[in-house]
Amino acid sequence: MAAQKDLWDAIVIGAGIQGCFTAYHLAKHRKRILLLEQFFLPHSRGSSHGQSRIIRKAYLEDFYTRMMHECYQIWAQLEHEAGTQLYRQTGLLLLGMKENQELKTIQASLSRQRVEHQCLSSEELKQRFPNIRLPRGEVGLLDNSGGVLYAYKALRALQDAVRQLGGIVRDGEKVVEINPGLLVTVKTTSRSYQAKSLVITAGPWTNQLLRPLGIELPLQTLRINVCYWREMVPGSYGVSQAFPCFLWLGLCPHHIYGLPTGEYPGLMKVSYHHGNHADPEEPDCPTAYTDIGDVQILSSFVRDHLPDLKPEPAVIESCMYTNTPDEQFILDRHPKYDNIVIGAGFSGHGFKLAPVVGKILYELSMKLTPSYDLAPFRISRFPSLGKAHL
Repeated sequence: MAAQKDLWDAIVIGAGIQGCFTAYHLAKHRKRILLLEQFFLPHSRGSSHGQSRIIRKAYLEDFYTRMMHECYQIWAQLEHEAGTQLYRQTGLLLLGMKENQELKTIQASLSRQRVEHQCLSSEELKQRFPNIRLPRGEVGLLDNSGGVLYAYKALRALQDAVRQLGGIVRDGEKVVEINPGLLVTVKTTSRSYQAKSLVITAGPWTNQLLRPLGIELPLQTLRINVCYWREMVPGSYGVSQAFPCFLWLGLCPHHIYGLPTGEYPGLMKVSYHHGNHADPEEPDCPTAYTDIGDVQILSSFVRDHLPDLKPEPAVIESCMYTNTPDEQFILDRHPKYDNIVIGAGFSGHGFKLAPVVGKILYELSMKLTPSYDLAPFRISRFPSLGKAHL
């Protein structure tokens, strides 16, 4: 029997947060859109699951802070459309030594872009947050706009919005072949489809789809341990106590971050922004957690800096990061096929930025002028990707 083919304005591969926001923008502009997902929804195999993510305007790079202004507006719009709370403002507290260069750069960026923030001395921190210990006399920078995104609720609201706008979401359909051309043909485990443009937002599976198209991106897949720690006194690190999200800079090669209690009663999420090399095809494997270096780093950190938490993790979950060498995103067209668009390498900080990432990928797929300067996100910034790959 001949494969049945449908013609779409755009097909998006990957129904994580980036793919969903891309489909959302396409559907908003009345495009005939198909969103394909290899796993049955919801699932925990990629980078968009779990209950919460940090949202912030505090960034080293001005271009992300500029993008975040619009992200907040689109998150609020989605929240209004969904009729459910997707964001809670808690503030984001950056902690580090006074001479820490990252802290200085972020503070300068917030000032330049007129983002409301406060600089807090070690003494002020002790008064406002007595259950944070500052053994090295750290200072703080509070980004007032920071807070918690309810990730699972946001993803579900977005998938519902795509459907309500006329988009089609098909899960449990793994893409097995892409044939480029004036119309792109996408073959899945179930059937074949044709589209005027294709957007690939496949996270750790991106290179599997791109290799047959003559390109391999410098992506590194990591499995991150997402750790939760029990409060000794329930609520002491809770939103009700005005406890903020935090990023601790300069203690380790990668920063440590935390969110106030909420996902699990009496448990606070504190994790290390790095992990171990992982194969996305291998589901989460049970591991002897005492052997994992990042959990040992976190146990020491909790013991030394958050004295009202028990210094052994109560729950450990996992999440995948797909990192680029410079930890900036890839938002670009395929070098050879200009109707194939790639969104990849979100490096563990893409969730909050997905509203604008999705808008950019929509613009690229429709050959519109992008709303932002895409120089930081181009494939060509990696000199090793020469003509030999095409």
